[in-house]
This record gives sequence, C-alpha cells and structure tokens, in this order.
Amino acid sequence: MKLTTLCYIERENEYLMLHRISKENDANKDKWIGVGGKFESGESPDDCLLREVKEETGLSLTSYRFRGMVTFVSDVWETEYMCLYTADSWNGVMGECKEGVLQWVKKEEISKLNLWEGDKVFLRLLAEEQPFFSLKLVYEGEALKEAWLDGNEIKRHE
Repeated sequence: MKLTTLCYIERENEYLMLHRISKENDANKDKWIGVGGKFESGESPDDCLLREVKEETGLSLTSYRFRGMVTFVSDVWETEYMCLYTADSWNGVMGECKEGVLQWVKKEEISKLNLWEGDKVFLRLLAEEQPFFSLKLVYEGEALKEAWLDGNEIKRHE
C-alpha cells in the first residue's frame, strides 16, 4: 500500500492545479491534480504535505487544513491512502515543477479538465465544506466503479 498527501492550494476563487505531463511511468499521466506525493520514512501527514508542496511548487504553506482521508482501491494500482488538504496561505515564489505544469484554475472551470472521476467527488465535498470525511474510491482501470463516503455508498457503476 502507498501513503500520500494531496493539497489544493486556494487563491480567491482558484485552485493551483498540476497538469501531470512530465514524469515517467506516471499513474496520473495527462491528468490535472493538486500537489503532493508519497510519505518518506518517519514523516507525519503534515510533514509530507509541507515537504511535497515545497518541492513541487517552491511555496512554504503557512495555513492549511486536513480535510479528509481518501482510500483508492484499484485492479491495476496498489491500494493508496491519501491525506487530503486545502491551503490558503503561503510564503515564497512559485517555481517550475519537474512533474508537470502548475496553473491557477478557477474552481468552476476545474470540472472541464482531464480529472480522475473520483477527484470530482472529493472536489465537490471540499466545495460543500464537508466536515472531515473518509472517502473510498474503487476503480477498474480508469473507471470509477464505487464510491463510499463515511461508510455509505454514494456511487456505483456496473
């Protein structure tokens, strides 16, 4: 299993999005996601978040919220447990990202991007200011087959 963080950095009515086009053998190739990555040994979720955001953007977060835990189950990839954050304050100047292109995108335009279907579920939960949540997303290939919010099924495709 894999432990990761993902952060949506907010500015006015925008999120900082990463278009994943540069990394080799990338499960997120050509998708738009927030910024984050894998835990290193001994890191807490906050430690991983702060390090990954700094590595990918050059920004040092000064205000952030742990919003939920997302479990990805797939018939292709190993199970992933992702700590989901939002952030609204930082120091520093944004730099280049070696994994793709960083771009500020208006929140109402994000659904038009090439997103994982499950990302649309948790982006909606963030927009609705859902209290801390546990979300389980079950994929077959790139198709979302099931979604469970706090133990209750919210989506199923056959």
